[in-house]
Amino acid sequence: MTDEYRHVPVLLDEVVELLDPKPGQVVCDCTLGGAGHTLVLASHLAPGGLSLGIDQDDSALEAASARFDEAAPGVDHLFLKGNFGMLDELLLEAEVPGVDGFLFDIGVSSPQLDRPERGFSYHEDAPLDMRMDPDTHTQTAAEIVATYSRGDLIRILQAYGDEKHAARIAEAICRRREQRPIETTLDLADIVASAYPARDRRAKHPARKTFQALRIEVNHELEVLETGLEAAIRWANPGGRIAVISYHSLEDRLVKHLFAKYSQGCTCPPDLPVCVCGNVPVLDVLTRRPIEASADEIECNPRARSAKLRVAQKL
Repeated sequence: MTDEYRHVPVLLDEVVELLDPKPGQVVCDCTLGGAGHTLVLASHLAPGGLSLGIDQDDSALEAASARFDEAAPGVDHLFLKGNFGMLDELLLEAEVPGVDGFLFDIGVSSPQLDRPERGFSYHEDAPLDMRMDPDTHTQTAAEIVATYSRGDLIRILQAYGDEKHAARIAEAICRRREQRPIETTLDLADIVASAYPARDRRAKHPARKTFQALRIEVNHELEVLETGLEAAIRWANPGGRIAVISYHSLEDRLVKHLFAKYSQGCTCPPDLPVCVCGNVPVLDVLTRRPIEASADEIECNPRARSAKLRVAQKL
C-alpha cells in the first residue's frame, strides 16, 4: 500500500476528547482520507461499535481500508464512496438508525494536492480540473474560467478567495481567453501573477487565493458542507456529537452560524406570556470559541496552523 495517505491527523487529542467515543457506539468520519482520526476513534468503540467512513476519492478509500484491517481488529467498519453532501443517502445505505459521533475535517487532503494531475496545484503543470471526484460530470476549473462572465469571476474571487485584486485578475483571464483557451494550471498561475502588482508578489504565491476560490466553486464546497452538517444534526442520536475542523474563515463562519442557529431557543420578546415562535434548541455548542492547535503541534504538523475545531452536542 502506498504511504501517501498516511498523513498526521490534525487536533487528534482534542477531537477524541470532545467526541468522547464509547464501546458499542457508531462514529462516522465524513472526510475519511487515510483514516488517521478514524483509527484512533475506532479504538474506543470495541466491543460492538461501528466505524463509518466517507470519501469521494477511491484511492483514499482503499488506503483507509487497508490501514483499518491492520490496526483496528474487533471493530466493524463500513467505508462508503461519496461526499458529505450525500450523507442522508449514504447513511440510509449503511442501514444505521442513528450516529453517536460525526467528524468533518474540511479541506483538500495532502495527497490530492501532491498529485499534479488533479489540477489543484499552481506549482505543477496539469489540466485545470480541480474536481475532488474526477468521475463526476460537474464543470472543471477550466470550464469556469472559459465561460464565467467578468462579473461572476470577480464575485467568486472575492467571496471564496478574499482576493483584493479580483477585478484585475478577472480582466486578465477574460483578455487571455479571447486569444486562446486557458487549459492548464500553469497557464492560469501565470495569468494571475501577471495581473498582480509587483509589490504584492513578494509573500505567498499570487495564484493561491484564485486557486482556492476556483476549487470551492468547482466542488460547491460551502453548499456541500451546509447540507452535510444539517444531515448530521438530523442523524445524530441524543447526546451525539458533531466535530468540525475547518481551515479558512469561510468554512469556520458557516459552522459557527449553523451551530448557533440550531442551538437557539425561544426568540419571542420577553414580555410575551407564552412562546409563539416555536423555536426549540436542537444543539448545545460545546466550544464557545474554536479550539486551535498548540505551538508544539504546529511545529510537528504545519498543516494544523490554520485549523479550527468546533463541536456541538445533540440535545
